[in-house]
Amino acid sequence: MPTKETSSPPLLLNPDQYYYLEGPKSRSFELIFAFEVLWEFIKGFRALHFVGPCVTVFGSARFKEGHTYYELSRQLGARIAREGLTVMTGGGPGVMEAANRGAFEAGGKSVGCNIKLPHEQSHNPFMQKWVTIKFFFVRKVLLVKYSYAFVVMPGGVGTMDELFETLTLIQTATVHDFPIVVMGKDFYAPLIDMLNKMVVEKTIAAEDLELLKFTDDVEEAVAHIRTYILGNYTIKPIKKPKAWLFEKS
Repeated sequence: MPTKETSSPPLLLNPDQYYYLEGPKSRSFELIFAFEVLWEFIKGFRALHFVGPCVTVFGSARFKEGHTYYELSRQLGARIAREGLTVMTGGGPGVMEAANRGAFEAGGKSVGCNIKLPHEQSHNPFMQKWVTIKFFFVRKVLLVKYSYAFVVMPGGVGTMDELFETLTLIQTATVHDFPIVVMGKDFYAPLIDMLNKMVVEKTIAAEDLELLKFTDDVEEAVAHIRTYILGNYTIKPIKKPKAWLFEKS
């Protein structure tokens, strides 16, 4: 009895042809994109240059007022502000709003680096200064550039991206002596297990876990940040804006 021949599925790409997928954009498009990115950086640098030493708080935009993590972030923002540090966030709602709100209500400095989204993310009202950025990667650079410590509250994939990118920068000594505090021990329990598994599998070193401080206590978090800053940095007066550069404090 003859066997039925089975046909192979067609190749995704024909090696003799190159027009199935869009290739690089035109050179003029790429040049315009490069200038657009440069402008976004310049806009961010000018807006945030005089905000002072910051602590960036990462976390979900979805927690509402009254939620445990919203109120914890609000307490944290107020406590950071009382240390004379500037609270910086992604400028949006949820945990970001709560941290900015805590600093704002405590009379401290509160700033944000907001992002343009397809469904526009509006900035929260608890900031003295903010800048709205078009590209996520530019925004992340700005959030790291002006900060001397990072606090990671519970969040989603965006928060995980910010946590692990910042952790990678510290792990690889691209930036030095910056503390990362992770708050919400119950929420992050699976992450702690995963990090310990990474140590067992030798994909990270045991000492890499020392780069993270897991706590639910605001005072413990701030004490950890103080230890790092006082042990690694010299406190200097901030430079004054230059009128001829149209700078503002």
